Amino acid sequence: MSTWELLLALAVVLLMLVALLANVLVLMCFLYSADIRKQVPGLFILNLTFCNLLMAVSSMPLTLAGIIYKSQPGGDQLCHAVGFLETFLTTSSMLSMAALSIDRWIAVVFPLSYHSKMRYRDAALILSYTWLHSASFPIVAASLSWLGFHHLYASCTLYNKRPEDRTQFVIFTGVFHALSFLLSLVVLCFTYLKVLKVARFHCKRIDVITMQTLVLLVDIHPSVRERCLEEQRRRRQRATRKISTFIGTFILCFAPYVITRLVELSSVVHINSHWGIISKCLAYSKAVSDPFVYSLLRHQYKKTWKDMINKVLKRSSINSSALAGERHSRSVAPRGE
Repeated sequence: MSTWELLLALAVVLLMLVALLANVLVLMCFLYSADIRKQVPGLFILNLTFCNLLMAVSSMPLTLAGIIYKSQPGGDQLCHAVGFLETFLTTSSMLSMAALSIDRWIAVVFPLSYHSKMRYRDAALILSYTWLHSASFPIVAASLSWLGFHHLYASCTLYNKRPEDRTQFVIFTGVFHALSFLLSLVVLCFTYLKVLKVARFHCKRIDVITMQTLVLLVDIHPSVRERCLEEQRRRRQRATRKISTFIGTFILCFAPYVITRLVELSSVVHINSHWGIISKCLAYSKAVSDPFVYSLLRHQYKKTWKDMINKVLKRSSINSSALAGERHSRSVAPRGE
């Protein structure tokens, strides 16, 4: 293995381990907290978590093997199954992010009617459409034998080996990425920009009230005034930073891989194999960032996993104290006899 291949293999191992740990922690929080399970967005986050976990245990290990051995890992049936699963999981995760953005848009723009517009039944219907949409493309690809090991990405994915099917495969690939990546990106941008507009409007109203209060409070200490102004700046930046993270991570992780897949269809441009694997690793990194972007860094999830850790530490502390007390009683008993 060359140095580049060794670094890429280590990157896949790191992505796989972090994705497993982070998504398992999200799943544990979901099972532990009844409040999280009651929330409608929890269904979308749960679907996203399962997609990331399955990606980490199916596609990533085979890509690692493909980088190491520079050939197809396992037989054709295994590779076709993993390619089918990867196409389904990638599309499902993209549409889950779009569904989460729609949920936030309804919650922020229509807060009074949110509970009537976004119920568990509505979320289940959206999730059902997500699965049907995601399954349609790999089913078509499998029926036309467009799944296999692609050396450019060292992974089992969409791949056409027959030159006579090139035109049909180009059309299929373009439609697939338009109705998965592009559609999700358009929904993310539309909904989150609407959310940002409402958030900025509320920030302006709060800023006006804060400034009027500071003007009336003549004897207020300068440090308190400065603290209020600093909180204003943080409030304005908070919404922008969150929405930039949602949209930015989606583009950063998926766009290089999608663009590479589209450029690859042209026989004029030659794509370096190292770049193909790097773009694949960037797509895999979404399974690592999703648990933090959508779950673990939120207050409710942080409180939940801290409660779980404290419960485990408290239980181990009680067990160790009981064990120490039992040992002490055994050592003292002979002296008392």
